[in-house]
Amino acid sequence: MLSIKPHHFVDIITALGEGRTQYEPHPYGHALHSVAAAILADRSLCLRIELGADDVCRPCRHNLEGLCDDTIDTSYRPLAPKSKREWNLLLDQRWSARLGLAQGDCLTALDLCRRIQERAGDITDIYREVPGERTAHRQASLAKGVARYTGAAGTGLAATP
Repeated sequence: MLSIKPHHFVDIITALGEGRTQYEPHPYGHALHSVAAAILADRSLCLRIELGADDVCRPCRHNLEGLCDDTIDTSYRPLAPKSKREWNLLLDQRWSARLGLAQGDCLTALDLCRRIQERAGDITDIYREVPGERTAHRQASLAKGVARYTGAAGTGLAATP
C-alpha cells in the first residue's frame, strides 16, 4: 500500500497523458520516481489518501518532520500561497472535495483513476490561481492520461497504444 496526496496522483496521470512513463530521481530526494513507477506498473495497487506528507514526500529534503518547507514559483500564479505545503493542501482539499475523498480512504490506483474520469469535470476551479491556458493544457493531458491508464489491459501500460 502507498500513501498518496490526491494532487500527486493527478500529476502522475497528467504526465502519463503527456507521454511520460519514466521518472528519474529528483535532486530534492523525494520519491516521485518510485511512486510513479509503482502506480504505472500496477493498477491494482492499493492507495491510501494522505493530505499531509505522503510516500512521495517522505524522503524529500524539504520534508521536515512531516511539513514541507519549500516554496513555489508564484510568478505565473500570484494569488497562490508561496508555501508549497499550503499550495499542495489547497489543491488536495479541492481534489478531495471533487472526488469524494477523505484522509485515510483506501482504493486501488485504477479505482482512483476511474473516479477522476467520472468526477473531475472542468478543473478550472481546482487550479483557479493558475492561468486558464495552463489549466486547459493540464485538463487535456489529464483526460489523455486517464484514458490511457483506464484503457490498459492487465497491469501496467504495455497494452496501451
